[in-house]
Parts: sequence; C-alpha cells; structure tokens
Amino acid sequence: MQKALFLYNPAAGRGRIARNVGGIVDIFSENGWELTPEKIDFGRNPFDAHPDIRMVVAAGGDGTVNYVVNRMRERGLSLELGIIPAGTANDFAGIVGMAKNPLEAARQIVTGEVQALDCGVVNGLHFVNIFSFGIFTTTSQRTPDERKHRLGKLAYIMEGIKELRHMHAIPLHVRTESGEFDFNALMALVFNGETAGGFRLANTSSVRDGMFDCLLLEKRNFLVSCFAMVRYLCGGHPRSVRHLRAATLQISSPIDEPTDVDGQRGARFPLDVRCLPGLLRVVCPRDGRR
Repeated sequence: MQKALFLYNPAAGRGRIARNVGGIVDIFSENGWELTPEKIDFGRNPFDAHPDIRMVVAAGGDGTVNYVVNRMRERGLSLELGIIPAGTANDFAGIVGMAKNPLEAARQIVTGEVQALDCGVVNGLHFVNIFSFGIFTTTSQRTPDERKHRLGKLAYIMEGIKELRHMHAIPLHVRTESGEFDFNALMALVFNGETAGGFRLANTSSVRDGMFDCLLLEKRNFLVSCFAMVRYLCGGHPRSVRHLRAATLQISSPIDEPTDVDGQRGARFPLDVRCLPGLLRVVCPRDGRR
C-alpha cells in the first residue's frame, strides 16, 4: 500500500473532522492507501517521524495548510498535498475545488490528480493564499480559535472593528521586476491565491500563472478609502487603489508593520516576496472544479 500522513486539528470544523477520522481512513484504505492519522502538534515537525510517505493530507483552514507546507519545505520535501477543508474561510481549498463535506473531500483526493500550483515565499516563510499587512489584515491572528470555531466569519468582523481606532499610514518603497515606486498604504494584499475570507478581491489572480496580484490601498480619509475599495470591487478604477502584477517584490518601510501569511504571523520588514511557480504538488478533483 502507498503511505500517507493525515494531519488534522481536532478542534477544526467544530470537531467535525475528529468525528470523521475513521471514515476518512476507511476511504483511503479502500483505494490502496495506508493513511496514518495524527493530531497536529504545532511545536514540532511531523515529517521527522514519517520518512516513507508519498502524500500528506491536511484537514483545516489556510493556516493549517500553511503550517504543513512550511514544515515540508523545512525538510526539503515535495510530497503530494491533499486538502480537506475544515477552517473558517478555506480560501485555498476553494481554489482547488474541494468539497466542504470531509468524506466527499477524501473521495476527491483518492480519485484526484496531482497538479503543480504556485506558492509564495516572503523572507523564507511560505504562503499558499495571501501575504498581507495593514488595517484588518492581521485580524485572524488576534481572533481566538475558540471564537473562530463558534462564530465563524462573524468572529473576524468583531475583531476587525477594533482596528478602526488604530488605522495609520504605512510609507512604502516598492520594487518589482518592472520598476519601483513609493506609496502611502493603509493596506497591502499580495495574492498567490484568488480570494480572501471567501471574497474574490483580485479578479485576475491565479495559482497557475507564476505571478502575484497585488492590491495597495492608499491612506486617505477613512470613508474615502473604504469607498475606493468598494468601487474597485464593483469594477471601478479608483486612484486610491493600485493594482499590479509581479513575480517578485522588495518592500521597505521605516515602520516595522506586523504582517500576515495565510492568517498566521508573517515576516518582518524589509520584505523580499517571491512567487515560486508550480512548487506545490496539490491533489485536485478530476471534475475540473476550481
């Protein structure tokens, strides 16, 4: 039998994953896989104890997938990656086309096909969906896991409201492969993926094109900034929102602003952000859904 490691957070999905571990293992066994379930211990690298596996299956949200990818890269591994969505937003799993039902997602993995998808890296930290900083971008880090599991996306909204009292400009110098410029940012989003919190904010972004889609929101009056972002999402082209596509970015600032990678604590300034085309070997459904 082919061997695979199943890493899951027992609290994810309000305990739904923990209740379905046996069923997921059975589905893999029926399809020629020896699947070893293991609760995630964020204090160690799980791959040290499993040197002979071909695939790792991650059950959780973008933060869990981020953890698994970074631990793989620490050991120089390029394993097949299956994803069972069980987080709050599940943006990357949504791109791949995974079903929300954990048993159906398991069936998609055992019958799926491996595709090469892009991955981002910033100062050595890998990210699968989004790297960001500025207002609202570190909300996920500060939202307690218990509240996320209980309230879902509402927990993020409640925590994000608190940030309005501390909004400030972040002076940036940005260099890409096509030029450089200065920008006074309220928020910066660097998309490897296509959505954030379930919202499609970068209409041309793809995990298959070797490029980032970047959105920079200029610091203006708060209402002006908010209206500019709404206009952008409705298809407009407000001057306060700058959109660019790049494969590499070097970003510096006199402010050491906190950053975020897939909902986890990110890198410190200055920032070296690079797209790694086709780095991830992700098992995708064969029905073509994205």
